[in-house]
Amino acid sequence: MVLQVPETIRKLEHLDVLRLAETWGLKLIGALLILVAGTWLAKRISRTMDRAFVRAKMEATLSGFLRNIAYAAMVVVVVVAALQSLGVPTTSVMAVLGAAGLAIGLALKDSLSNIASGVMLIVQRPFHVGDFVQAAGVEGTIEQVRVFQTRMRTPDNRTIILPNSLVTTAPIINFTANHRRRVDIAVGVGYDDDLKAAREALMSVATAHPQVLDDPAPEVFVVALADSSVNLELRAWVKTVDFAMAKSQLTEGVRNEVIGRGLHIPYPQRDLHVYHHDADGRPLMELLARSVTDDGDVAPAVVR
Repeated sequence: MVLQVPETIRKLEHLDVLRLAETWGLKLIGALLILVAGTWLAKRISRTMDRAFVRAKMEATLSGFLRNIAYAAMVVVVVVAALQSLGVPTTSVMAVLGAAGLAIGLALKDSLSNIASGVMLIVQRPFHVGDFVQAAGVEGTIEQVRVFQTRMRTPDNRTIILPNSLVTTAPIINFTANHRRRVDIAVGVGYDDDLKAAREALMSVATAHPQVLDDPAPEVFVVALADSSVNLELRAWVKTVDFAMAKSQLTEGVRNEVIGRGLHIPYPQRDLHVYHHDADGRPLMELLARSVTDDGDVAPAVVR
């Protein structure tokens, strides 16, 4: 009985196992060398970039983000080179990576938007850590700017974490960007009061305050003729760090000085005059007054 040897086994008999092992062994060793050397070189380049960013005084968050992105890109290049040394078609690998990147981008589009906004905040620097700002409709002191989020602390000691995309899509008001701020104190005086005396009262409060700056000098303007008052506005410049306390003290001082000089701060009021006449021409109030009697009075009897 003659045994039939399968065709595949016959083909294996002609294989040069040693040459095959030598060829693939050299390829594997080359791929490992590429991985090791490429990874080491990527780390060295990323560290060099980090030192360059520090010398350039770049924001720590932005420098770390750029360093990580550069390192990841170099690692991808090293892996593709290693696969190519093994004979793996890199075209298919790049296609798979592109499809994976597209899927990840669609799944993380909000996160990528926050990353882009974080980079914009770090590069453009509309505010720094420690600034008091209004962003996305809330006010607070900036504590930290990250790639995804911005951390703020409100004056009443609450912590607010805002996605960076909300911060960049809304107006940003930086209250501490400049060293000086103007305090505006509005006050109304009566129409019968002396405006010159009112101006002098407001100016005396501003010039006597130790935190009000001489340059620019304080000013007083008449801003409106309102329904019940003539509105004046005191404009005084102070250092930004003194703004809150100076505004409170100036407001109190203006009130006390205006009243102390005999001037009036009218409150909104309206006088209502009602005129209603009876058929004979007499005012209605006169008729009502004559028709009302006290509880203890007795109406006299009418004798016919």
